[in-house]
Amino acid sequence: MAFESLSAFVRALRAAGELATIDVEVDPYLEVAEITDRVVKAGGPALFFRSIRGSRFPVLTNAFGTERRTALALGSKSLAEVEARLRATIDLALPDTFGGKVMRLADLAAVGASVMPRRVSDAPVQQVVMDPPDLHALPALTTWPLDGGPFITLPLVFTYDPQTKRPNVGMYRVQIYDTNTAGMHWQRHKQGRAHAARWGRRIPVAVAVGGDPALTYAATAPLPPIVDELAFAGFLRGKPLRMTKAVSQDIDVPADADFVIEGYVDNEDLRVEGPFGDHTGVYSAADLYPTLHVTAITHRPDAIWGATVVGKPPMEDAWLGKATERLFLPLLQMVVPEIVDYNLPVEGGFHNLVIVAVRKSYPGQAKKVMNALWGLGHMMMLTRCIVVVDHDIDVHDVRGVVWNALNNVDPSRDFVLMPGPVDDLDHAGSYDLALGTKLGVDATRKRADEGYQRDWPPEIRMDAATRARVAARWQEYGIGDLTRIGTPDAWSGQGPERLAKLLAQAPASPDDVAPRSDRVT
Repeated sequence: MAFESLSAFVRALRAAGELATIDVEVDPYLEVAEITDRVVKAGGPALFFRSIRGSRFPVLTNAFGTERRTALALGSKSLAEVEARLRATIDLALPDTFGGKVMRLADLAAVGASVMPRRVSDAPVQQVVMDPPDLHALPALTTWPLDGGPFITLPLVFTYDPQTKRPNVGMYRVQIYDTNTAGMHWQRHKQGRAHAARWGRRIPVAVAVGGDPALTYAATAPLPPIVDELAFAGFLRGKPLRMTKAVSQDIDVPADADFVIEGYVDNEDLRVEGPFGDHTGVYSAADLYPTLHVTAITHRPDAIWGATVVGKPPMEDAWLGKATERLFLPLLQMVVPEIVDYNLPVEGGFHNLVIVAVRKSYPGQAKKVMNALWGLGHMMMLTRCIVVVDHDIDVHDVRGVVWNALNNVDPSRDFVLMPGPVDDLDHAGSYDLALGTKLGVDATRKRADEGYQRDWPPEIRMDAATRARVAARWQEYGIGDLTRIGTPDAWSGQGPERLAKLLAQAPASPDDVAPRSDRVT
C-alpha cells in the first residue's frame, strides 16, 4: 500500500483502530513529548494533536510505535512479511541454471524499473508557498528540558553528489535557530556530510517532513551508498515515488511530502547545535555544526507535521530499529552466510549491542563474523558490542542469551577488543575523534579444533516425548498452559485436585514438572 500523504496514513491508522485524537490545545514545548512518552511506554496508539499552541498545523507522533503500525507504514501485515518480500527479490539476483538466470535477470530488471522515482510537475507539496518562509510557523518540538531549542525530529534531508548527481536522503536532526536558519546535525560517518565535503562551502539541501511513511523509514535505513533510498522506498511502498524540482534550489524533492524546507548549508557558518535528549537515553552534547539557510518553505494545504520523541528506551524508534533488523537480515546473510539470525536489542540503542547466531563449521568462525560485521559499513561498523552465539540459540530471548554467554565465556579466550570508529553520540568514547574500543564476545560452544580439551557439557533439556505427554495430560485435566501454574486462575475451582491427580499419574517426579513454590504434596 502506498500512502500519498501523511493524511492518508492518518486515515489508515484511524481505520485500523491505531489512532487517538487529542483536540485540546497542547504546547510543543515539552508537553507533546511528555504525553507521547507516556503513551509510547504504555504501548498505546499513534497520537494526532489537532491543536498545537503557536502553530496552525496538527502534529502526528508515535506513528511507528508498534510492530503493527510500522508494518502498516510499509504496506504489510507484519515485519516478517516485509522481510519475505525483500528476500524473494534478492533471490531473483542469485545464480541459477543458465535459462533460469536469464529469467531471473529479466524479473529483477522489471522490479528495478517499477521502483525507480518518477519526475512530475504537479506537486501537492508546492501548492502553498510560505511568504516569507518562517521556521517558527512550524510546530517543531522541544522534547526535553535541556534541549538547545526546538528540533525537527523526523526530517528527510535531501542532498546529491555534485560529480555523480546521485541523490541521498538521510535523517539528520535539525535545530531551529530563528525564522530562516537552523543547525544541520549530519555526523562525520553520514552520506550527507560526505556530499557536503564535495560541494565545498555551499551545498543545496531540502528537508522534507511527512508524505509516505515508507520514505521516512527509508531515510533511517543504513543503506550502502550504492543503494538509492528513493528506489528502496519505492520497493517498500510497491509504487515509485514522485519527485519534482524545488522552487528555490537546484534539487529534487518528494512531490507528495507534507512540508519541504529548501535552502543551502554553509559549511563555513558553524554554530552551536544541541544539546539534545537523544535515543541513547542521555543528552548528546552541544557542538559546532554547519548552518542551514532557508530560502523557501512549501507545504500541502492539509499538511500534517510528523514528529517523534527519542529518549530512554523503549521509544517509538524501537520499531524503526526492528524494521531495519528484519529487512537487513537477508542482506547480511548474502555477505556473511553463516548468520542464522540476529537481534538489535532495544536496550542497546541499536548500535551498542548486536546478538548474532551463527552456524559454525570451522575454528575461529565466531571471531571472523565479528570482524565481518564491523567491516560492513555504518550499520555495523559503529557497533559497541557484538555477542556471537550458536545457531540453536534464540537471539530474541535476551535472558537466555545472557545465561548462555555467562556459562560459555572465558574472557581470556573469548573476548575481542577492537579499536576503531564509534558513533558521534557515543559519549563513552573519545568525543572529539569519535574513536573507541569495541567488544566482541564469542559465546559459542567451543570445539576440540578450537583448543578445548574437555567434552563440552550438554545443556539440560527434557526429552520431547515426555514434554508432549505431560502437555497432553495438562490439557486433559483442564489446568491449561504449564506456564500458568503459579497464577491464581490456575488454582480456581478444582485446580488443586486436578493437579494432584495429574502429578500422581505422570511418569516424571513432581520436582521435574512443577516450580518449587507450587509443588503439590
